Amino acid sequence: MPDGSVRSYEADVTPMDVAKSISEGFARNVISAKFNGTTIETVTPLTTDGSLVLYTWNDSEGKTAFWHSSAHVLAQAIEELYPGVKLTIGPAIENGFYYDVDFGNISISEKDFKAIEDKMLEIARGKHEFKMRSATKAEALQLYKGNPYKTELIENLEDGTITFCDHATFTDLCRGGHIPNTGIIKAAKVLSVAGAYWRGNENNPQLTRVYGISFPKQKELTEYLELLEEAKKRDHRKLGKELELFTFSQKVGQGLPLWLPKGAALRERLENFLKAAQKKAGYEMVVTPHIGQKELYVTSGHYAKYGADSFQPISTPKDGEEFLLKPMNCPHHCEIYNNSQWSYKDLPKRYAEFGTVYRYEQSGELHGLTRVRGFTQDDAHLFCTPDQLDAEFKNVIDLVLYVFGSLGFENFTAQVSLRDPENPDKYIGSLENWEKAENAIMSATIDKGLNYTVKTGEAAFYGPKLDFMVKDALGRQWQLGTIQVDYNLPERFNLTYKGSDNELHRPVMIHRAPFGSMERFIAILLEHTAGNFPLWLMPTQAIILSISEKYEKYAEKVLNLLENDEIRALVDHRNETIGKKIREAEMQKHPYMIIIGEQEEKENKITVRQHGGEDLGMISIEDFSKIIKTEISKTLKSF
Repeated sequence: MPDGSVRSYEADVTPMDVAKSISEGFARNVISAKFNGTTIETVTPLTTDGSLVLYTWNDSEGKTAFWHSSAHVLAQAIEELYPGVKLTIGPAIENGFYYDVDFGNISISEKDFKAIEDKMLEIARGKHEFKMRSATKAEALQLYKGNPYKTELIENLEDGTITFCDHATFTDLCRGGHIPNTGIIKAAKVLSVAGAYWRGNENNPQLTRVYGISFPKQKELTEYLELLEEAKKRDHRKLGKELELFTFSQKVGQGLPLWLPKGAALRERLENFLKAAQKKAGYEMVVTPHIGQKELYVTSGHYAKYGADSFQPISTPKDGEEFLLKPMNCPHHCEIYNNSQWSYKDLPKRYAEFGTVYRYEQSGELHGLTRVRGFTQDDAHLFCTPDQLDAEFKNVIDLVLYVFGSLGFENFTAQVSLRDPENPDKYIGSLENWEKAENAIMSATIDKGLNYTVKTGEAAFYGPKLDFMVKDALGRQWQLGTIQVDYNLPERFNLTYKGSDNELHRPVMIHRAPFGSMERFIAILLEHTAGNFPLWLMPTQAIILSISEKYEKYAEKVLNLLENDEIRALVDHRNETIGKKIREAEMQKHPYMIIIGEQEEKENKITVRQHGGEDLGMISIEDFSKIIKTEISKTLKSF
């Protein structure tokens, strides 16, 4: 069992039997199980010794089984309501599930959602058991002889490995991993529909993707829908437009953001913030081009892994010469390191760059700033001796924690991503180097006392990594910040340094990006703060609103005094009522509004109103400057 205890049972005992032996109350909540690392049904007989984990709705694996099972119910509901449709695949996702369906000439829209939901709940109330069974390839092909999508899936499976899941009158091609019965599903909601190409290939038929979510209690669905409404208000695409931070242009191209003046200023402040911390930590800034010869990425291994799905090579007038838009900064930094001969006394070398890279994401996967085709990474690569690796890795952890603390990300866990030993072809490099890299990450993570989880199979192709999984204000989890240990690229690029023994040795490489990418980080920060950034980061920290044109001269005087104190302020010169100016300043999320009128000018003071409506009253300009500086110092501490 997960707590290390050992229990003995007769052969053919099921996970549910084990749960009942622990307690009937516990068993009522068990909805999924894993045996020896493989997800199984709660009624699967166990015939060998092994490790058993039982999951409830409160476990992520339990939710996966719940939503995977709900996708089957959704498919059955669609098939009953729209006879003749062709089902394809329907997996669980991070929040809910979807099913891709070929509806033929039928068009599904929001008006159809309630009928689908009602049918799902009608099926669920039948408390139908999910039952797995094996089938031969011939049987499977016969069942789906009119469905080219399922047929294609079956053709790629080996005879003897094909299984189906049955519930009620419905059957579906499936590997398994279900809840005990449909009755556990008490609430269901169809969230949206979207177009999706079969198997993600634009050359294949376009299907209708039906998104849904389900819960074991109606109350949980209600809470989720309320959270969804709040998320819509915080959508970075909506806020980015309202706050005039960024835009997109079809003429420029999909997934290529254009930063407006306020957004560019925001990016610059984030860059300067990290540059200052990096300078203190001994980093050196470098700049590399946006393209590189194809051979560079062949050497690094990026072309073999990502070349087919990336922007295609650029041919030059010279015969056989090809360049690629830069998909990664690390090969360029390896070549910078190779420009000089180094001694162990020179290491570590820490190269940092805000480098823009390009990756050809499928158009259907593009989403605001979170999935784009051109983005800027706050990238750095450290080259050190093996003896320096532990200290350097821990220093990078400290830098990431400083960034999170200064930007209000307090709820996070660390995820150690290791290679999948069952799929060695996914990775480059020797097993020995992988073991050294994985041990280094585990050791540093434990020593720093981080709250961490381990994910096997999530490593980069060249090395294991430590990812920081941050929960935002709505409880959603995002991957922000990554640190990776790499023994492989130094070998591929033949990087060396001269050791104390006067022999050449191979450095170890650390990849790190506390933000990840500027685009994605700003999108998540926008949604986390609802546009109310930390005061030190706000484009405008105070807006000066004069009651009439008579006080504009005094308003300009206040502006100059604030700017002398390095407070970012501006004056609203428009001939509008003070009420309208305040309302629009609130919409623009300016942290402070300074009201200027007759009394303020007479007493050489200002009336201050905080974003959200709190009045600070009439105070001196000096006192206001102290309020600003105190608030900034609370969050933006020195590194």
